[in-house]
Amino acid sequence: MRPVILAVYVTAMCMNGLDATIVNPALFAIAADLGVPPQAAGVVESAFLASLAVSMPVAGWLCDRYGAPRVFLAALAVFTAASGLCALAWDVGSLVAFRVVQGAGGGVLTPAGMAMLFAAYPPGERLRLSRYIVVPTALAPALGPVLGGLLADALSWRWAFLVNLPFGAAALLAGAWALRRAPAPRTAGPLDVRGLVLAGAGFGLLMYGLNEATTLSPATLSLAALPAGAVLLVLLARSARVTRFPLLDLGLLADRGFLRGAVTASLAAAGLLGMLFAFPLGYQELGASAADAGLVVFPEALGLMVAGFVVDRACDRWGERPVIIGGLLGGAALFAVLALAEPGPWGLRAVMFGVGLVLGQAVTAVQVSSFAAVEPEVMGRAMTLFQSLRMIGGGLGVGVCAVVVSAAGYRAALLAAAAFLLAASGAAVLSRARVPRP
Repeated sequence: MRPVILAVYVTAMCMNGLDATIVNPALFAIAADLGVPPQAAGVVESAFLASLAVSMPVAGWLCDRYGAPRVFLAALAVFTAASGLCALAWDVGSLVAFRVVQGAGGGVLTPAGMAMLFAAYPPGERLRLSRYIVVPTALAPALGPVLGGLLADALSWRWAFLVNLPFGAAALLAGAWALRRAPAPRTAGPLDVRGLVLAGAGFGLLMYGLNEATTLSPATLSLAALPAGAVLLVLLARSARVTRFPLLDLGLLADRGFLRGAVTASLAAAGLLGMLFAFPLGYQELGASAADAGLVVFPEALGLMVAGFVVDRACDRWGERPVIIGGLLGGAALFAVLALAEPGPWGLRAVMFGVGLVLGQAVTAVQVSSFAAVEPEVMGRAMTLFQSLRMIGGGLGVGVCAVVVSAAGYRAALLAAAAFLLAASGAAVLSRARVPRP
C-alpha cells in the first residue's frame, strides 16, 4: 500500500512543480491568443504563486480536522479540476481566476502530501524516500519551461494545463484506493479566523512584494507590500501566542531540533533560489541567450536527483550533521566560484551539477532530521509551519539578491547567496537532531 501512496504523492508533486514554471514560456502565446499585452499576461503566473502562499497556512488545520490523506486528495482534485478550467479560459480574467483556484489547491497539496507521506513511513525509512521525492522537487520545475515551450509551439498554450488531467485523474483513483482505510481524522480546535486573515494577507503581500523586487524596478505600491506583509506576520505571531488553537502552531518551535532545522532549511532555500535568480541573468548579460543560460543551469537539477540516491548512504557513513554542514559549505564555495571565477560553459555545468549534488543532500538531511521527533498527531501542523518558513526564506533570498543586483551587480548577488548558505551552516552547527535508523 505504501508504494502506491508514494507513487501518488510523486505524481501530484510533479504536477505541482511543473505548473510553477510551465506557463512562463507560454505567456507570449497566451497574450496573443487572448488579445492582451505580454505584461498583462504575466499576472497569470503571479496569481498562481500568490495563491500558493495564501493557502498554505491553512493546510495544518485542515489536516487536523479531516486527516492529511483526505486533505491531500481533496487538494489534488481541486488542482486537477482547476487545470481543466484554465485550459478552457476565454479571457485573461477567467484564466487568472482559475489560476488562483489552482494555486489554492497546490498550496495545500504540498504540506498535506508531505504530512501524509511522513506519517506512512517511520523516521528510519524517510531518508530512503529522498530518491523518489527529489524527482518532483528537482526535475519537474526544471522541465517545466522546456515542456511549456514545446507545447505552446507545437499545439497550444492550453496544453500546458491539459497535460495535468490524465495524471491527476490516475493519481486520484489510485490515491482513493490506497487511502480508503486511512485513520479517522483527529479532533481539531475551531478555525483561527483571525490567524487565517493575518496569515493570508501577510504571506500574500510579502511574497508579492518579494516577487516584484525581481523586476529590478518595482513600483512604489509593490515596495509598500513588503513592510505591510511583515507587519501582518508579526501580528500573526503575537496572535498565535494568545490563541488556544492558532492557525500556525509556533509552539512547535520550542523543539530546538525542529527550530534549527526550519531555520537551516529556510536559509538554504534563500541561498539556492537567490543564486538561481541572479546567475542566469548575469550569464545573459555576458552575451548568452536565455536558452544557453537554461542549458547551463539544468545540470543543477540532475545533481539534485543524484543526491537523492546517495544521501542515505552518506548519512549512514558520516552522520547527518557532517552531511548537512559539508553540503552547505560546499554550496557556498561553489557559489563563490560562480561569482569570482570565469569557467567556460562546460565548467559552469560542472559547477551547477556540484551545487545540486551537495545542496540536495544537505537539504534532504535537514528536512528528515527536523521531523525525527515530531509526533504523528502534529505532523500536519509541523509540515505546514516548516514549508511556510521555507517559502518565506526562498522569497527573501530572491528579493535580497535582486536588490544587490541593482546596487552592486550580479557577482555581488552571488556572494550574497553564498552568505545565506554560510548562515545556514551556522544554524546547522547548533543542531543536534539525529535520524533514527531502521
